[in-house]
Amino acid sequence: MSSQILSKPLPYIALIIAHLIWGANFVVAKVTLEEFPPMSLAFLRFSIASLLLIPFLLTVNKKGVYTKPKAKIDKKDLPKLILIGIFVITLNITFFFEGIIKTSATNASVLTLIIPLLSVVLGWLFLKEKIYLINLAGILVAFLGAIVVIQLPEILFGNYSPGVLFGNILIILASISWVLGIILSRQMLKKYPSLIITAVAFFVGTVSFLIPFFIDLAKNPDWLQSITILGILGLIYMTMLSSISAYFLFEWGLARTSVIKADLFQYIEPFVAAGLAVWVLGEQITIPFIIGGILITAGVYLGTLAKEPHHKAYKTHRI
Repeated sequence: MSSQILSKPLPYIALIIAHLIWGANFVVAKVTLEEFPPMSLAFLRFSIASLLLIPFLLTVNKKGVYTKPKAKIDKKDLPKLILIGIFVITLNITFFFEGIIKTSATNASVLTLIIPLLSVVLGWLFLKEKIYLINLAGILVAFLGAIVVIQLPEILFGNYSPGVLFGNILIILASISWVLGIILSRQMLKKYPSLIITAVAFFVGTVSFLIPFFIDLAKNPDWLQSITILGILGLIYMTMLSSISAYFLFEWGLARTSVIKADLFQYIEPFVAAGLAVWVLGEQITIPFIIGGILITAGVYLGTLAKEPHHKAYKTHRI
């Protein structure tokens, strides 16, 4: 792969930039949520992102080619597309935002690595897809790593933070809801390009977060006036870079490489998140975190080995 990087570096540069953006997003989200109510931040993020995606949605056909006329969505597919949005945006973002407030950015970044692993497990359970011994070994190793990260050893000795534990569990629930949405989207991906599925999911998220947004305003009408430049920049980052730019960079790079090669760069994210968390948030890298992170990384690699469809299914919906 090194020779390909040297001869055709642009796709790999695009992939690296996308993962750098997503890695930093853990810290950006944690900082931004200090100024925004979680559900209001979600509403603003996805309402703006939805508006930005409309021009692309109006000019993409069912094969994902940007040309007129626009792709039409069959009415019979709407319920499933809406359910995908509920899992991928509404539940996933709710769990993630509430979780990242309570736990550390470093913990969250490592725990989200289990997403492709969950895809393998749920694909095996619900779609009867093949799973190999090496995948089972990887699942076990990653499971042990997750136990270390979520503080189970500390729980056994009575030395743990209930808030952090709850935050870690919410991050895992966010990953589970994400993968359930991806499992549902497998059939839709055969019929529609990922941009259309993502755009519909954004619209569903916008609608689902609308009422909580007004509830936040009713409880505290002045919270919008207290937003600083830092909070606005955080919202712009999460909308323009994490939700839009990184998505297109990854799709562009993926189309010019391969799923397996593109996935090699996903391990950049925890390192970026951990480095920024130490520098910006003053978080500490603990020995249990390092051990758990190594186990999860190794487990994810083994657990998803030879499971290329799972990589593509969840990666094409990164937000």
